[in-house]
Amino acid sequence: MTTGADFHLKQVSYNELEGWGQDDPSALFAAMGDIAAHLNKGKPYRTASLGLTAEDLSALLEKAKGVTVSEPEQARRFFEKNCVPFRITLPDDKRGFVTAFYEPELEVSATRDDVWKYPIYNRPDDLIDLDDDNRPSHIDPYYAFALEKDGQISEYPDRRAIDQGYLEGRGLEIAYAKSKVDLFFVHVQGAARLRFTDGSLKRITYSAKAGHRFSPIGRLLLDRGELDPATISMQTIRQWLQDHPDQVDEVLWHNRSYIFFREAAVEGLDLGPIAAAKVPLVAGRSLAVDRLIHTFGFPFFIQSQSLTHLDDGKPFARLMLALDTGSAIVGPARGDIFTGSGDEAGELAGTVRNPADFTILIPKEAAERYS
Repeated sequence: MTTGADFHLKQVSYNELEGWGQDDPSALFAAMGDIAAHLNKGKPYRTASLGLTAEDLSALLEKAKGVTVSEPEQARRFFEKNCVPFRITLPDDKRGFVTAFYEPELEVSATRDDVWKYPIYNRPDDLIDLDDDNRPSHIDPYYAFALEKDGQISEYPDRRAIDQGYLEGRGLEIAYAKSKVDLFFVHVQGAARLRFTDGSLKRITYSAKAGHRFSPIGRLLLDRGELDPATISMQTIRQWLQDHPDQVDEVLWHNRSYIFFREAAVEGLDLGPIAAAKVPLVAGRSLAVDRLIHTFGFPFFIQSQSLTHLDDGKPFARLMLALDTGSAIVGPARGDIFTGSGDEAGELAGTVRNPADFTILIPKEAAERYS
């Protein structure tokens, strides 16, 4: 069935999912319980262009309630009984693509001085949500946020303007970092644990953005010939910035996008932060997707022969839940794998740039619409 101008869904069997028989999706059941609890509050996920709805998802979640999983085969059997796998196929036999993200831990101070001088900002009150009803014709439809000042709506100041002091003096600061580069990568990840100088811990998560498109600095450095396409990673980008301190501002300002945060609950540090789907992320089992195409909460089986360092040398083959999104996650077969929290998770995430196959598991009742 054709589902979009640039992709199709092809029904496949579980036997065709390479690695399915070795996967253990047991961890998904607790996360599905979290999703069910969120949906029961009367806050359904927005239906994306693929057409899967929160009602379609709720039917699967209801069946998952009370299921006791003591071994991987039982977990797989639940999905085999209740879902139909559909491979996302792209034109010209193109592959999908995965990267990864994590929750950094950032050293911060509650007060500003000559060392701790880079602010983490709450959402400002002159930043408004845009939709088709209030978006002026001169603002790109991509923009979901804008500046409202004196009754006029315009693009919000970008990273450069904010770094140069646009928001100073408004009392929006959550904390202060000592590294502009570390803070930039917190913006890229969209969440962090903040470790204060007194040892206390806070969590921050995405609240809003200035609205501008995400422009990857890695692509800029590749285009300039500064980095090797074969070895580019978060680590090599960081090293380049460390080696070229006089060019840091210019390179970071290339990415005009700017993220605002809010404080989040610290409880449950064994779980990841609460992300766009409003439930905690599960390390290794949570996927960020294009929310304009995919509705949150649905299971995806991701398989990549070349991605081996997340599973001790074995090809990556896992069932995951779509629980987050991101500015750089664009397309039907584009995903971002959550690897966990802290430096070790960051090391894992930083080198994930791999072709991958995407298979969405659609609840049987809804699957009839796509067969």
